[in-house]
Amino acid sequence: QVQLVESGGGLVQPGGSLRLSCAAPGSIFLINAMGWHRQAPGKQRELVARITGGGVTNYADSVKGRFTISRGNAKNTVFLQMNSLKPEDTAVYYCNAAILGVDYWGQGTQVTVSS
Repeated sequence: QVQLVESGGGLVQPGGSLRLSCAAPGSIFLINAMGWHRQAPGKQRELVARITGGGVTNYADSVKGRFTISRGNAKNTVFLQMNSLKPEDTAVYYCNAAILGVDYWGQGTQVTVSS
């Protein structure tokens, strides 16, 4: 069982920043892509950002220009830098890793944007 470990969520005021981190087990060498999804109360889970092994990124329109996804040098970590946060960014954020065609998920970390 692959366990993804997330960190970095919390409470921040509108306009503030947070950085989320996610690490897959160090023994996983064949991670095809990693990304972040989020789910707000009463809404479906949605893709926020994704990065492939080759470094190709894609973002939800709602976060373009504000969020940046990146991978660590070891390629089994992924970061989400979130700037200019808005109340509508409030959600549980889930890390995702595609490994040999199978999707794995973290336990989720709460991000709350409120004054």
